[in-house]
Amino acid sequence: MAKILYAALSLGLLLASPAFAADETGAPRGAAVTVLTATKSCFSDIVEVSGLLVPKEEIAIRPDRPGLKVADVLVDAGENVTAGQILARLTTPDGGAVQIQSTTAGLVSASTAVIGAVASGKGEALFSIIARSEFDFIGQVPTRDLPKLKVDQAVRIRVIGAGEMDGKVRRIASTVEPNSQLGQVTVSITAPRRLMSNAYARAMIKTDESCGIAVPLTAILYGTGGTVVQIVRRQRVEARRVEVGLMSAGRVEIREGLAEGDIVVARAGALLREGDPVRPVQATETK
Repeated sequence: MAKILYAALSLGLLLASPAFAADETGAPRGAAVTVLTATKSCFSDIVEVSGLLVPKEEIAIRPDRPGLKVADVLVDAGENVTAGQILARLTTPDGGAVQIQSTTAGLVSASTAVIGAVASGKGEALFSIIARSEFDFIGQVPTRDLPKLKVDQAVRIRVIGAGEMDGKVRRIASTVEPNSQLGQVTVSITAPRRLMSNAYARAMIKTDESCGIAVPLTAILYGTGGTVVQIVRRQRVEARRVEVGLMSAGRVEIREGLAEGDIVVARAGALLREGDPVRPVQATETK
């Protein structure tokens, strides 16, 4: 009877062992983690600069002789004028008449012309004209960003009250202010719209572009051992040392360490360790 019981028990163990083996060799069970697929993307290196608008060239208009009086004023500050346009009429001591004309097309930025006032060739200018209505943006750049700037780089400028417009880097300072450690950059503005002197503006200067593998910033772990991204292979966590590049809109360029198509843990964390079993849940990354 004992032999019969032993044989039955042995048979039961043999029948159960395949199911046990399936559990051993099946997919590992672990915490669910959100993952995404590493893709390629392009990043722009942007230097942001604050500054003011100043006239590119301002011309002072005065009479060429003394002793004249203003008889008539034909334009006011804020008006656009053409080259040769009459700005004011003056009278001479002997009763003659003199016309003051604009030497250039542009915007009248200031005027001191008042009927009855005396005008002089050496005194305060009757009119100041911003030639061709052209302005420069003058900004202050931190020392670390100055080496990135080059003449003719494209610039996008946002002016309060005037919107966005394009420009180009025209001049870069060769020295920095000793106390602030800021250097000056001059940007030529190409805008048909009306601008105002000393208006505040912000410029975004594109200094470089790089295309490579991109992951969200939340996928990066910074530690004493270097920069790490956690990936999932065969449903287990692997830590990859990576070299990061440019950053933009919450995304990071990975220059070394990842390949396109790698499955990346979207939110890396210290609770996940090398070799941990996980259940990956695919998510679509928002770009």
